[in-house]
Amino acid sequence: MRRPFARVWTGALALMAAAAALPLASPAPASADSVVIGGGPVQASDSPWAVALSSRDRFGGTRAGQFCGGVVIGRSTVLTAAHCVSEEVLGVPLSEVTDLKVIAGRGDLRAADGAEIPVRGVWVNPEYDSYTNSGDVAALTLAEPLPEGYVIPVAGRADPAYEAGTGAAVYGWGDTTGSGNYARTLRSARVQVLSDAVCEEAYPGSADGTYTAATMVCAGEMDGRRDACQGDSGGPLVAHGRLIGLVSWGSGCGRAGSPGVYTRLSDVARVMRVYG
Repeated sequence: MRRPFARVWTGALALMAAAAALPLASPAPASADSVVIGGGPVQASDSPWAVALSSRDRFGGTRAGQFCGGVVIGRSTVLTAAHCVSEEVLGVPLSEVTDLKVIAGRGDLRAADGAEIPVRGVWVNPEYDSYTNSGDVAALTLAEPLPEGYVIPVAGRADPAYEAGTGAAVYGWGDTTGSGNYARTLRSARVQVLSDAVCEEAYPGSADGTYTAATMVCAGEMDGRRDACQGDSGGPLVAHGRLIGLVSWGSGCGRAGSPGVYTRLSDVARVMRVYG
């Protein structure tokens, strides 16, 4: 099954979620907003650049409206996955979502700490291909700036953090089991960067998507176990203290032979220079 990792709005289910405090299920094809599989809780103060995208109107208030992740790369700039702001995920065109916010400095979605900052502008990569999943990135402009300490540096094209075998960590509030058990607190899982050859073999081109080394980076464990999942889409993949990827897509959650695929941040820099 093609698996972008975002919680998907499903009409009546959104109302049920608000009334019954149940997480939304993600119909096929699932969107890239997955929960971290095989990880554990982390403090928001230790990873302030990891933020949640929220719309209570679309996803209810049980988990503060969280439906995707994001990462702070500038005081007023947050990156997320392009599919997170698509009509498929939101249920309506982005222009009709009036309460889109970024939740920063809050690890527990049930708490009231941190800040909920309105989004005043959204840029979607014009090179994004929803069939192959290539170029899966959007940039959000915040109505108010965050502290400088929330900003994480972005790895450049030749950064050794992209080398196969590098230890990395993925962050999110997504599904922790692959069965719709959404986390309420920020979680992280240790993974390793895998070679492009591994992902090219796993995703040569099908309904799941097509791995493209120029725009994607592969990470996980060959035997599965640790991975992003539904609800984690747009969240950060960090190695050597630098941002190298955004949670994008994959096949299942934590499956052997089906590693997670992330938007390659070195390509994002190129795209934003051209179109930003």
